[in-house]
This record gives sequence, structure tokens and C-alpha cells, in this order.
Amino acid sequence: MPTHAWDEELDGLLRRIGSRFTRVEPRRLVRDYIHGLLGQVGRKNGWQIAEYAGHATPDGLQRLLSRTCWNADDIRDDLQAYVAQRLGAEGGVLIIDDTGFVKKGLTSAGVQRQYSGTAGRTENCQIGVFAAYATIRGHALVDRELYLPKSWTDDRPRCRAAKIPEERTFATKGELARTVITRALASPLPITWVTADAAYGQDSHFRRFLEDRGLSYVVAVPKSQPANGPRIDHLFSQAPPQAWQRLSAGHGAKGERYYDWAAAHLPLADEPDGDIPTRRRWVLARRSIAKPDDIAYYLACTPLEATIADLVRIAGCRWKIEECFQAAKNECGLDHYEVRRYIGWMRHITLAMLAHAFLAVMAGEERKKGAPNGTRPSSWTSHQPRSVVSWQLDPATVPSAPGTS
Repeated sequence: MPTHAWDEELDGLLRRIGSRFTRVEPRRLVRDYIHGLLGQVGRKNGWQIAEYAGHATPDGLQRLLSRTCWNADDIRDDLQAYVAQRLGAEGGVLIIDDTGFVKKGLTSAGVQRQYSGTAGRTENCQIGVFAAYATIRGHALVDRELYLPKSWTDDRPRCRAAKIPEERTFATKGELARTVITRALASPLPITWVTADAAYGQDSHFRRFLEDRGLSYVVAVPKSQPANGPRIDHLFSQAPPQAWQRLSAGHGAKGERYYDWAAAHLPLADEPDGDIPTRRRWVLARRSIAKPDDIAYYLACTPLEATIADLVRIAGCRWKIEECFQAAKNECGLDHYEVRRYIGWMRHITLAMLAHAFLAVMAGEERKKGAPNGTRPSSWTSHQPRSVVSWQLDPATVPSAPGTS
């Protein structure tokens, strides 16, 4: 794509957020900061971004993140409006996940020794709960919250030293996820589906929250998850062989990501006030082709007309937030910050998300020739005697009825 198209798009985005700054100086500083986040800068910290922008020292950029008067949540709202306008589409998927930021010392807001999925082990780190938005047009991060362990929220002097707002009390990652979903629903983003990993999916309060708001979902759960009585892994151990179908979970770096999938209906979801049910609950399993013992499990709640292909597509969308994290960290310095206070974290993360959204939009422009359409196989139902579920059979294994061809 011609360079001038990138320049015009970025200028338009910067004008969109410009009204959030009452003075010219911070508008110029935020422009320099975002240009630095997008530029060929090895380590996107204050000094290197300042040098890239031609500043003698990083003092101005440090003031932008710490003392200048502006609200990162206002920029977050602009980001969501921008993503809705440029990437929004019917059937949009909101993806919830958290990521870790390894840090030294004890003064960075929210830092403590805790498990980081990013590192794959317990580390001294901060944890952020994020939401990404995905459609066929592209995907980008759209919201964030910093997780504050009880070791922080129970120590108010420590919180005040890190400039954590007084109203921030302890909230679980699941509660933070509900907060970002509530904000996303109030934004212009067109959202139909939600997906998340097992840390969120196993929480019945999280699933009920989604159902109460009319959202469809496909969420991962552990193998010990009860599913209408039995454990979900025990339930799938009884699946007939013809219940397994080979389907793609979407296009990956090495081509289509094929797995064997099985799904079954659970009883219809109850509706408020005894209305006629319009949604159906499912169980879903994804089995590795190369390692058949490697099975992932999901619970879902969907419109009645949804098929197994829909569930597979939404389950596959969860990887898009990992792609967002990787791109935002590698290309936009999401984890390159050197701020310690809460306000600095929120500001840097929000501006890095904005830079990443710009790249996502430009990548979408380059894909405008269209994305390949996924297959949508028919959903066949087999009523198994004494089964608590209704297995969805692979149409290729279902014999034709007498008199048909």
C-alpha cells in the first residue's frame, strides 16, 4: 500500500484523539509517542522514542505518561470507535484473555510473584486483562485492565504511592473481564459472540453474565468441568466415532489449522419470564490429529440455528488475541514500558493498543481482496439411547435414507 495512504490514515487517527488534549504540547507529544511506537525503534522506551522523535531528552514523553492532564479511558473510547468503524462487522467476536509483563522490583503497580501464561511459570510480573475484537475484516485489542492482587489492594499506602485510584478495590480476573465486556457492549463495536480460555470459561458466573446479556459464547473449560451431570471428558469418551469431524479452526501461520471436532446439544437454555427458548447450550471437543490424547473442551451457548461449524469458527477465534499480544509487543512496544505507576501503565498500554489497531486496520486494507470462506457443513443429530446429549454426527458418515441418492 502506498506510503501516503498510511500517512493519511495515521493523521486521521491522531486527529480523532486530538480533542482529548486541551493544549498543543501534549498533542504533539502523543503524536511523537505513537510515531515512535510504530517506528523502527529497537526498544520502545522513553529514551529511544525520544531519540527517534528528535527530542534532546525523554522528559516531555515522561511527563505525557505521568503528569500531563489527559484521560487514558477517553483514548480507549476513541480506539473502540475507530475499530468499530474500520473493522466492525456483523457477527463480531469479543475475545477475553490476560497476559503477563515480567518486571523487577516491588514498586510497579500490581507487581508480585504470580503465574504468567506468557512466561509459562510463576514470575515477578504484572498481569493485564484484555479484550480483543475480531471480524473477517481484522482483529485488534480494544480494552485493558490491570489486575491488582490482594497484596496490593489490602495495602492502601502502597496503592497511593503507585497512584492507584482509591476506588480500585480487589477484583478477580473474571470480574475485570466482565467490566471490559460491559464497556464493549456500551461502545459502537457490533458484538455477537464472546470467547475465552478455561480460566474464564470454567466460571459459571461468567457464563451466566454472558447469557443474561444475550451474548452467544464458546469458552474453553478444563476436562473436569461438569456438563449436565458427568465430567465433560467422561461425556466425550462415550461419543460415537462418527461424531468426530475434521474441520479447520481457521487459517494460521502454517495454513489451515485442522483438528477433529465433536459436539453435542445440551438441553435448551432457559429464557427469562418463561419465554420460548431461542438459544441452545452445547459441549464441544477439539482433538489433535497428531496426538489423539490431546483434547480440549468447550461449553457454548448459541442461537438455535447455529451449527458445529459456527462453534469451531468461534473457538478458533481465541487464537487471534494471542496474535494481537504478539504483534502489539513486537511491533508497538506493548511490553517495553518503564513506568511504575498505575496511571503510566494505563496510558502507555492504551497508546500501544491504539498503534496496534492502526496496524490492524492497514493490514485489513491490504486484504481487501477478500478472505477465503470457511466450510459450513450441515448439522446432523443422532438421538442416542440413555444419553444426556444429542451428538452432532459427521454428515459424511451418515447413510442416506431409503429412496434418496
